[in-house]
Amino acid sequence: MSQTAHEPHEPETPHLDFEGTTPYEDYVRADVLTHLQHPLSDDPGEMVFLVTTQVMELWFTVIVHEWETAAHALRTADDIPTAIAALKRSIRELEALNASWTPLAHLTPAQFNSYRSALGEGSGFQSAMYRRMEFLLGDKSASMLVPHRGAPRVHAELEKALQEPSLYDEVLRLLARRGHAIPQSVLRRDVALRYEPSPEVERAWTAVYAGDPEDELARLGEVLTDVAELVWRWRNDHLVATRRAMGAKAGTGGSAGVAWLEKRARKNVFPELWTARSHV
Repeated sequence: MSQTAHEPHEPETPHLDFEGTTPYEDYVRADVLTHLQHPLSDDPGEMVFLVTTQVMELWFTVIVHEWETAAHALRTADDIPTAIAALKRSIRELEALNASWTPLAHLTPAQFNSYRSALGEGSGFQSAMYRRMEFLLGDKSASMLVPHRGAPRVHAELEKALQEPSLYDEVLRLLARRGHAIPQSVLRRDVALRYEPSPEVERAWTAVYAGDPEDELARLGEVLTDVAELVWRWRNDHLVATRRAMGAKAGTGGSAGVAWLEKRARKNVFPELWTARSHV
């Protein structure tokens, strides 16, 4: 009996015969990614810790890409829609990054101690890509280049990021070009230094928020606030996971552990976007 037009076709067998690696492997490099894990202890939990931190590094990389895209769009073309689109993508990526804490969030001290010695002097604050994230947020520190002096390419990338305007610097320059009274002390500041809040910038954001909520600058302010909130959640989740795993003990890499993370968690990203709300 011949098959009618109403009868479903059997699915075709996918192409299985390739010379060498598959096109998927050529694009994703899955074989490389899945063979980068080299645990240094016999504890099975170390594999979870190692893969989770590697996943975090990949998310850091794509978030840096998004924020650099947004900064470039504002700097070169006052292109707010492109900047907002990149920042909105980074919000979804920050949510995924923050969810990466889930496998580590309930480590007990005994579980963490079973492989903690494998870290040696290693610590998350030594992550070069995370440092680039912080620099883009305006949290600059030349001393944070010191751990990378032995890696010329990484050091050069961080040095470049230190000397370039942050994402927030580009946003404030945009506000000035749109007629807001951003002082020269902010516009011409040494961008290699940590950004410090400004009363004039706070007043500019107050004016933006007191106007049309659908204005481009207001929408840009809100997506930046979403970013800032998720960065705060990242820092707080890191703090809580560390507190559960090791209490108040000194951190790896010579850091103060929980005390260091508590200090970080108290800092607001894009500070005037938060304080201006009290004046609208």
